[in-house]
Amino acid sequence: MDKFTKLTGVAAPLPIVNVDTDMIIPKDYLKTIKRTGLGSGLFAEMRYKEDGSENPDFVLNKPAYRKAQILVAGDNFGCGSSREHAPWALLDFGIRCVISTSFADIFYNNCFKNGILPITVSLDDASRGSNATISVDLEAKEIRGPDGGVVRFDLDEFRRHCLLNGLDDIGLTMEKAPAIASYEKQAADSRPWA
Repeated sequence: MDKFTKLTGVAAPLPIVNVDTDMIIPKDYLKTIKRTGLGSGLFAEMRYKEDGSENPDFVLNKPAYRKAQILVAGDNFGCGSSREHAPWALLDFGIRCVISTSFADIFYNNCFKNGILPITVSLDDASRGSNATISVDLEAKEIRGPDGGVVRFDLDEFRRHCLLNGLDDIGLTMEKAPAIASYEKQAADSRPWA
């Protein structure tokens, strides 16, 4: 997993309440277990018209937001089913940070496991960052706007440590590789018949 320390990027506004995982990545895209290639399906039902052409009114189809790395969303983002494809699609599109007033619990946890920083801030603070290039500093736990304003955010220190160091569940286990190898050697030495 890529480390997340600082990110400066365009923040796309998506002020819709209760964006569920079906909206983030429709069921038609769930036939894969690969984490790549899902960016084209991100918000597909809103991004594309019935004929497959782009909906020019959808925020991520607008020229200013095609390369957005930050999404400023409405309340209860990521509700619905627990599909991990939702953060995979965001990440494959290029979104590394989602700012909202609240997140669904399973989606929130899946973000951390996939290298996306979900930031929970108040509505005023969340909307301040949209439509602009902003900087997110995970080390300082700050969002800096183009106007010089700073919004501080809280985050569990263990999750912060994992993102700063690019550690998913496998990475956390691999940090213990010397201790695991030592245990395995000791176990093999004490039970040579096993």
